[in-house]
Amino acid sequence: MSNLLYTLAIILIIFWAIGFFAYSLGGLIHILLVMADYAI
Repeated sequence: MSNLLYTLAIILIIFWAIGFFAYSLGGLIHILLVMADYAI
């Protein structure tokens, strides 16, 4: 049973990391788009 919980915790951490980096990357892309808009 503890092996199942350990596996579930690892999967949740991986999904959290993917979501976190995707959100951060989206913010970075937004900042770059705003900067490009002001540069033109």
